Amino acid sequence: MDARGYTVSCVAAFVCLVFQLPAATADELYRYRNNEGNVVVDYRVPSEYVGSGYEVLNDEGMVIRVVPRELTEEEKKAADAQRKQEEAARAEQERLRQWDESLLMRYSTVADIEAARERALSDLRIRVSILKGNRRSLKQKVENYQAQAADMERAGMEVDVARLRSIETLQDEIGATDRAIAERQREIEEVAGAYQADIERFEQLQEVVELRRTLYNR
Repeated sequence: MDARGYTVSCVAAFVCLVFQLPAATADELYRYRNNEGNVVVDYRVPSEYVGSGYEVLNDEGMVIRVVPRELTEEEKKAADAQRKQEEAARAEQERLRQWDESLLMRYSTVADIEAARERALSDLRIRVSILKGNRRSLKQKVENYQAQAADMERAGMEVDVARLRSIETLQDEIGATDRAIAERQREIEEVAGAYQADIERFEQLQEVVELRRTLYNR
């Protein structure tokens, strides 16, 4: 065999060998639009186009992943507001669900809620009554000290420091007691309001139960 025949034979053998080898894995391709609006397919996405979004293709040209464009600041704010609204809605839904479960577990009738309300309010009213009794006692002590001080001044005597300090201390205690009474009275209003809300919610639940019963019996 001459040199030319040998060369042809080697080339043929090499071609056969190449076709017998498994196909090499192709790199991913990227499809995007450039500034002119033209669709470009390449092995990379230039940095200036990344923010506009692109598609990732496999070696057969099929889309295997989509990278969305970056949101504008306005869109980010809108998305954040929407997310917060959805979170608030879910939180409110969960709060109502727990409230309903609690009402149905604790009470059978509206009368049960009213009885519980009266027990709670009665306890708070007793505390207010005790505080008011303490305040009357403190005021009486102050009046007694003040009367003693007035008698001493009329007699030309100087009122002693201990007596004046006692009056001042008692007046501070009266102020603290007044604040405690005001706090208990606010608590009474809050408790009464909370129980009233329980009653209204329980009535709504009963209406739903009655409606379902009516529809079921049709």
